[in-house]
Amino acid sequence: MNMPVSPGQDGGPVYLDHNATTPVDPRVAEAMVPLLAGDFGNPSSGHAYGTAPRAALARARGQVAALVGASTQEIVFTGSGSEANNLALRGAVLAAGDGRRRVITQVTEHPAVLETCRALHRLHGADVTYLPVDGEGLVDPADLAAALDERTAVVSVMAANNETGTLQPVAELARLAHDHGALFHCDAAQAAGKVPVDVRALGADLLTVAGHKMYAPKGVGALRVRASVRLEPLVYGGGQEAGLRAGTESVALAVALGTAAELAAAELADGGGRRTGVLRDRLHQGLTRALPGQVHVNGCASCLPGTLNVSIDGTTGHELLAAVPRLAASTGSACHSGTGTPSPVLRAMGLDDARALAAVRLSLGRWTTPSDVDQAVELLVDAVRALARKEPGRPWSAAPRTCGRSSSR
Repeated sequence: MNMPVSPGQDGGPVYLDHNATTPVDPRVAEAMVPLLAGDFGNPSSGHAYGTAPRAALARARGQVAALVGASTQEIVFTGSGSEANNLALRGAVLAAGDGRRRVITQVTEHPAVLETCRALHRLHGADVTYLPVDGEGLVDPADLAAALDERTAVVSVMAANNETGTLQPVAELARLAHDHGALFHCDAAQAAGKVPVDVRALGADLLTVAGHKMYAPKGVGALRVRASVRLEPLVYGGGQEAGLRAGTESVALAVALGTAAELAAAELADGGGRRTGVLRDRLHQGLTRALPGQVHVNGCASCLPGTLNVSIDGTTGHELLAAVPRLAASTGSACHSGTGTPSPVLRAMGLDDARALAAVRLSLGRWTTPSDVDQAVELLVDAVRALARKEPGRPWSAAPRTCGRSSSR
């Protein structure tokens, strides 16, 4: 099958929003077709129509397991990364019993983790501790060590932040959790397929992946559950997915995730992460050359290779992107009725409102080209200059730069 051009090369906007969602790889779509068109049987059926779907499901489970260094039987398919996070946290707390009703997480987690923690507190009386992060978005292992006690059921810290790309010291944090008999959950939805992820090296008992972050369709995810770990199911019923997620499996979506995982593993082995990192640095360098002293990186040097979160002096993220309709990217803030609310992630890192409101997240992907990057630089620079001409008296942000990223990475 012919590989697609980068989104935007067909005349649409340049697509630099891969952290939000990725296009479906044609090879993934092709792998789904037999399960949609002919092999329709229930994989739990004992007759001939269940044979091919059952085999396809088993193969997909193995492909996902291989991407994250797990055993095939440890993979539980879910309907999303958010569902996997819910199953991990709720499942761990309710299975732990009354003696361990404590969860520890950190303030810049994805809402799927934060809202699950709030629900566990509200509905089940769980005690939740939210660890702070520093100016680079990193959790200090000493803070976790101080918070842990014998009541802790599970610690949840993401592998990579969806806004800044910051990579957390997961292996060190997991060791601390295990020293206190707690499980460790890692939301790797943004990291899996972009950087190497190995559950055994990380020490993650529970690990989340999401299909639409690595070129599979939306509506499928997976949770790695270490053998012997007990979880309370989210969905009760016929016992599918080792009894942890009842309901007849969507074999086509599982095959999509498995194929995407296999493709991602091959691309990582072929240096795909380094290629994306070079393009990310090209984007950063292009902006800093054209706007000297005005571009500030939010995050730290240890980050996903395709993520660049920057604040540009004298702008707000939502007005800047509104001025460049030929570029598809995201802000670092939630916008409501034309006014910006500072990103909770960036505020937790200590950025002031002006710096946080100015943030834009530019995230590159599999088919991003040097031409895409250069066009994005041109579009953004032109927009910044146009906004400056429009409001010549506008004050420029004097917020200090909390963390730089070397352009030689």
